[in-house]
Amino acid sequence: MVNGTAYLVDAGAGVMRRAAQARRAGIAGFGPGKLGIVFLTHLHSDHTIGLPDVIHTGWIEEREAPLQLFGPPGTKDMARHLTEAWSADIDNRTTNKQPHTELGWKVVATDIKPGVVYRDSNVTVTAITVAHDGWAVAFGYKFVTKDRVIVISGDTRPVDAIIDACNGCDVLVHEVYSAEKLSTRPGPWQLYHPDAHTSGVDLGRLAARAKPKLLVLYHQIYWGASDDDLLAEVRRNFSGPAVSGRDLGIY
Repeated sequence: MVNGTAYLVDAGAGVMRRAAQARRAGIAGFGPGKLGIVFLTHLHSDHTIGLPDVIHTGWIEEREAPLQLFGPPGTKDMARHLTEAWSADIDNRTTNKQPHTELGWKVVATDIKPGVVYRDSNVTVTAITVAHDGWAVAFGYKFVTKDRVIVISGDTRPVDAIIDACNGCDVLVHEVYSAEKLSTRPGPWQLYHPDAHTSGVDLGRLAARAKPKLLVLYHQIYWGASDDDLLAEVRRNFSGPAVSGRDLGIY
């Protein structure tokens, strides 16, 4: 959030309930009707299944402008299909007595390419190409404000593009799985995860090169490990400040 404006990366399950919790905790910019800008890293369901909630609950909560949605190829189609899926709801609310904003149900979606994809008076957002098994295009994002640089990896195996984007950034938010617990997974999963995600050990190596002022672990895949276990893996190779992120955490 910058100057009261929220910038949401991905829309997983329960995102609007968390937004409501944030509002109750005093972070007004995360009120459901205030969420108006979303960036998708890729189109896996765990990153998009909350998108209908963002679109339609945000409208019911009196979002006035269309939702701005940015993501890889397929984002525009997804937004169109979601609008069609809720067409009966939209028709009911716009043609009967229920008060509503005129434009809040709309989505202005953009299939983006790597590079600067959004800019306003608060922030410049750059899409970074990352590597996630099975996706021709997946992104991380770099947010540059007047006083901070924040890089979010999205789902990815270790890639130099994230190191280059961070390059001493204030906060690197990076996904992680437990290297130790990977061996407990069935064989096909042991092949998949290193091609789609980043182990704690490899994340430590990446962070040692990227040199963030703070590393925040997210999208943690534990398989029975703890936050301390993940951080211990990271600290084999990275001695800088690191925390395992939590919902509604402020860093």
